Amino acid sequence: MKVPKVNDITEGNLIKALFRLALPIMGTSFVQMAYNMTDMFWMGRIGSRAVAAVGTAGFYMWLSAAFILIARIGAEVGVAQSVGKHDMGEARVYIKHSILLIISLALFYASVLIIFRKPLIGFFNIGEPDIENNAIAYLVIISLGLIFNFINPVFTGIFNGYGESRIPFVINTLGLIINMILDPLMILGIGPLPRLEVVGAALATVFAQFCVTVVFIIKAQRTKELFSKLNLLKTPDVRRIKSIVRLGFPAGLQSGLFTVFSMFIARIIAQWGPIPIAVQKIGSHIEAISWMTAGGFQTAMSTLVGQNYGAKKWPRVVKSYIVGMSVMSVIGLLATGLLVFAARPLFSIFIDKEETIRHGIVYLRILGISQLFMCLESTTAGAFNGLGKTIPPSIVGISFNALRIPAALILSATSLGLNGVWWAVSISSIFKGTVLTTWFILMLNRNPETKGLSIANLLRG
Repeated sequence: MKVPKVNDITEGNLIKALFRLALPIMGTSFVQMAYNMTDMFWMGRIGSRAVAAVGTAGFYMWLSAAFILIARIGAEVGVAQSVGKHDMGEARVYIKHSILLIISLALFYASVLIIFRKPLIGFFNIGEPDIENNAIAYLVIISLGLIFNFINPVFTGIFNGYGESRIPFVINTLGLIINMILDPLMILGIGPLPRLEVVGAALATVFAQFCVTVVFIIKAQRTKELFSKLNLLKTPDVRRIKSIVRLGFPAGLQSGLFTVFSMFIARIIAQWGPIPIAVQKIGSHIEAISWMTAGGFQTAMSTLVGQNYGAKKWPRVVKSYIVGMSVMSVIGLLATGLLVFAARPLFSIFIDKEETIRHGIVYLRILGISQLFMCLESTTAGAFNGLGKTIPPSIVGISFNALRIPAALILSATSLGLNGVWWAVSISSIFKGTVLTTWFILMLNRNPETKGLSIANLLRG
């Protein structure tokens, strides 16, 4: 089946194609970020202890991204490269097996979270019974609806790989609107509804994600070139599952270990009490302004590079990377300026406790320094993924994320105190962006298909 021209980005104006693809993906990333920011906004109105409870349980939702990425990256790259080859039959094979894989992973992970909920929350040694009980309640409710949280990103990845990134943007935005309406109603108990606080935040999120899944299924039924003849009840091909896992596992492993390392960092932070835990949770959501933007461009780069690699158009592969890195450099610098110079008003949006705000300002300013390098790392990782080379970003990410733990212990033991933890995170991001970008450029210089390409000629072409 021939690919519709609007979805084929192996021809035409590359810059126009990049932004047509990237802007909805970035919008989708912000929508996903806004889910959590909405929860944090209303939790902040209750207090730091509620924020700490949601933040603690949230680490395990963060960890779930490792499982999601295995299927999502496999679907995204597989569909993109198949579209580049104009082989929609192959694309449907990737779609079917990605969906089957993510359903299995969702059921497994949800079972683990529910069965081991108490020791999982107890890992953080919070020592505050009310925070721990609220964290457990939030974790269980979210786990019961985890299959929706897992399958929606895979649907998103499928449409992104197809070059139709506007569809997941619209559908995920619908979910955000539902979540924004339900959050104050269920958290604060507006009108006839009871005040559920942390439990209300979890219920609102699950229902919104369920609605997104329903709409994705309806859209899939109408997108026959992608979803016809999938036959999900037929026994899957183990070789195909392995192929998807091979593509997605490095990114999933990196994401999972990143969360594990962050959990150890959280244990280090916990010795200063619940306020720094809340600071890290709120601060990470604010910082997500830049890294979710970078994540959107990472996906755009993966699709652009994947389709053009599938079509064997190496000059467009290189030009895609150059244009993407140029745009993300500007965004990274703007993010640095925003976090450094607007730290107080940004943090004050989410909480009104002066002591928490003071700590939050320092957090944002230190993390702001590394925003450019974080953007370069994310964009380069997308280019690697599009080529099907998902291992290099994982090696760099895992190595420097692991170094955050000893660096945090060492720096926090000095006069820097808690700020030493923030510096460990920021410095590691600088190294990741520098090393991964250098690796990709060296690979291009050594590749017979690209080493003779002139950057000046590419940009003029």
